[in-house]
Amino acid sequence: MDLGHLIPRNFKGKLRTAVRGEGVYLYDEEGNAYMDGCCGALLSNIGHGVREIADAIHEQLLTMEFAHPSRWNNRKSVEAAAEVASLTQDGLDYVWFVSGGSEAIESAMKMARQYFVERDGAGSGKFRMIARWNSYHGGTTGTMGLAGNMGRRRIFAPLFLEAPKIQAHYCYRCPYNLEYPGCGVACAHALEDEILRIGAESVAAFFAEPVVGSTVGALHPPKEYWPIVREICTKYDVLLVADEIMSGMGRTGKPFCTQHWDVTPDIVCSAKALSGGYAPVGAMIVSKVVAETIRDGSGAFQHGFTYNGNPVTAAAVIATIRYMKENKVFENAAEMGRFFDRKIPSLYEIPVVGEIRGMGMMRGIEIVANRETRAPFPPSVKAAALVTEECMKRGLVVYPGTGQIGGVAGDQFLFAPPLNVSREEMDTMTARLEEALKASSEALKGKG
Repeated sequence: MDLGHLIPRNFKGKLRTAVRGEGVYLYDEEGNAYMDGCCGALLSNIGHGVREIADAIHEQLLTMEFAHPSRWNNRKSVEAAAEVASLTQDGLDYVWFVSGGSEAIESAMKMARQYFVERDGAGSGKFRMIARWNSYHGGTTGTMGLAGNMGRRRIFAPLFLEAPKIQAHYCYRCPYNLEYPGCGVACAHALEDEILRIGAESVAAFFAEPVVGSTVGALHPPKEYWPIVREICTKYDVLLVADEIMSGMGRTGKPFCTQHWDVTPDIVCSAKALSGGYAPVGAMIVSKVVAETIRDGSGAFQHGFTYNGNPVTAAAVIATIRYMKENKVFENAAEMGRFFDRKIPSLYEIPVVGEIRGMGMMRGIEIVANRETRAPFPPSVKAAALVTEECMKRGLVVYPGTGQIGGVAGDQFLFAPPLNVSREEMDTMTARLEEALKASSEALKGKG
């Protein structure tokens, strides 16, 4: 396809051209069908071509497409905020709508700082944000300083303020050379060490993905991790910010992933699947304590984007959440996650499969050259790309990732089908996945 004046993600890449989507399928211009095994980038959570969402957007477009949020409220945004709040833990009652995940994280960074200024006065020294290595929080200069994925940020590092970071819960390759549970979940307690190193009086917030997404491929934590982190944040008066941009909206079998551990963050960031992929959207969901401190102080959040609270996007959010509730999508995600669990033993028989991880319908598979030593393939082999293409040949789309080892080496991919997928469709997807991994294993022989 001639892209003309369009700047693509990769000028040298050769991509198929998608022309339509229906259910769990995407179709190219030659009429070939592909099962969407990653929902684009974990956003098309209810599949493609859902009429209810399209109708809601169309109706709102004909009613009112835009009213600038500096001068107008709109009923759709108020209604959408209520729907989002209905999915969250008690106390997470206030919602700020933006256009995507990066904007949601940027908003949380600013909200955390303003909260402490409003509470403690302009002289508050609490402004530092702590995050983790092997994380991804967005593509803006603010969020890139927060994130810890070297491949995505290396050349832009001179542009941003570097946030302090701790190691993530990468049990398969423990950075402390420990083993769970004897480790005592050292990766969680590392947060306390970092807060004390910096000085609690300077730390405003800790940002983390409940299940790490594209940078390590559905890296799920030990069950103690988030309760420990919550306790540490409370102890040192640090806001806990959960980046649920990938893991939220039912992806792990509950509306938001932190609900698995009965942990309530101070701020949750959502995006992607919040509108089912039907409109660009992000949201910052804020606790009563934080939001009402600003409400009762200056009265204004000193931040904004043109498309805050866009009524068309709000209509998509309302329709998506109602669709998910009415069709028991969250429950189906949990059930299909258990279905996938039963397929894991056969996948582990394939030599290049190092680890299968994740929760619900957010699964990651790490590809290794040697399963005994866990040695990765050299980056030049491009193992993740090879697996991805073998999947595409069989009509399955997955989400590849690299560089999770030292920011350079390592191959993995996400397998994350639509949450309303049927058992029959899941059976077909997992069969294609297994075939592709077997073919990849043969093709990768001797390349480690």
